Amino acid sequence: MAADGNSDNAYRIVKIELDERSLAPATADIEHERKIAIYDLLEENLFKPNGAGEGPFELYLSNVERRLVFDVRREGGAALGQVHLSMTPFRKIIKDYFMLCESYYDAIRNAAPAQIETIDMARRAMHNEGSDILRERLKDKIELDDNTARRLFTLICSFHMR
Repeated sequence: MAADGNSDNAYRIVKIELDERSLAPATADIEHERKIAIYDLLEENLFKPNGAGEGPFELYLSNVERRLVFDVRREGGAALGQVHLSMTPFRKIIKDYFMLCESYYDAIRNAAPAQIETIDMARRAMHNEGSDILRERLKDKIELDDNTARRLFTLICSFHMR
């Protein structure tokens, strides 16, 4: 497993693509977060689709009719299947998360370090809550570790900032 440094790629995402047509227009800050999430995700992740056997895997994310689509493939593109998640349970957490992100970016430019730290702690807590919801919604379909869920939650947010 990649999470413990093993290089066999058995349960790893080695390629991730976001459907550009599904993505919301992003600010520079959001685009930066998206790129970091993809980079970090590819560096280290645990991704075990139930019934798929070992990977490595490619993941194509899109938003279709208010549903998040995880299109899972073997490395090289052979389709393994899709997981569709309603975005309804994520709406409020994503909205609140983006409000905290805006406050955080504003604080970085204008606030005292103590204010920045307070907002950042709230932002991280909200992010953790979103990744917990994602893991819960996927628990019978795809096993993720905490860091993979956090990074995927960041990418999910990319589809919903309008």
